[in-house]
Amino acid sequence: MKRFSIFLSLILLFLIASCASAPRYRAIPGERGTMVASWYGPKFHGRRTASGEVFDMYSYTAAHKTLPFGTRLRIINPENGRSVVVKINDRGPFVSGRDIDLSYAAARDLGLLQKGTSRVYVEYLGRDTGYVKTVRYAVRGTGPYTVQVGSFRQRENAWRLKRALSYSYRHVQVIKKRIRGVVFYRVLVGRFNSLSEAERVALRLTKEGYNAILTRYEEVL
Repeated sequence: MKRFSIFLSLILLFLIASCASAPRYRAIPGERGTMVASWYGPKFHGRRTASGEVFDMYSYTAAHKTLPFGTRLRIINPENGRSVVVKINDRGPFVSGRDIDLSYAAARDLGLLQKGTSRVYVEYLGRDTGYVKTVRYAVRGTGPYTVQVGSFRQRENAWRLKRALSYSYRHVQVIKKRIRGVVFYRVLVGRFNSLSEAERVALRLTKEGYNAILTRYEEVL
C-alpha cells in the first residue's frame, strides 16, 4: 500500500510538472529551457552581422539580444522532434515577444518556415571562444573617455548596432563624423571620466565578441 501511495505521488508530480510552463532559458551549461523563435533570410543575406561576420542564410546561425557571440545552442522543435545546432553571431530579434532569430537554413530544417514563429526547446552547448576580442587603445591625453564599438558608412548599420547594444549597455549613441569628405557613423558606449571604468566596459564588450576601441571622447566627435 505504501509503495502504491508513493507511485501515485510520483504520477501527480509528473502531471503538475507537465502542465506548468517551461522555464525561461538562461545560458548556463546543461540547463534546458524554451524560447520563442522566428527566422530571417533573403532580406539580410550578404549583410554584415553585429559580430562582423557576413550573414549567410544557408548557414546554421542565429541572432540573440544578449548572448555572447560564438554561443552554441541546440534548438529543438517540440512539435516534430527535429533539432539543429546554431551559433550566435548576430543581434536580434527586435520584435517584442520574440527571443531568437534563426537563419533560414535552421528554420527550414526545424519545419518553422511556414509557421513564422514557434516556441522551441533550447540547450546550451558551450561557446566558441575564438570570438573573444582584445581591447584596442587609441588614448591620447586625459579623459573623458569612451568606447567605440563600430564605424559605418551606412547609417542603418550603425543604428542597428546601437539598438543591439542598448539591451545591455547604457548611454549608447551614434555620432556622425566627416573625414576627408566621407561621412562615417560611429557607435559609442559611455562617457567615462575614469580610464579604469572605461577599460572595464571595453573588456566586457570584447569578451562578448565586439570590437572595442578605447579612446578620448572628444576625439571621436
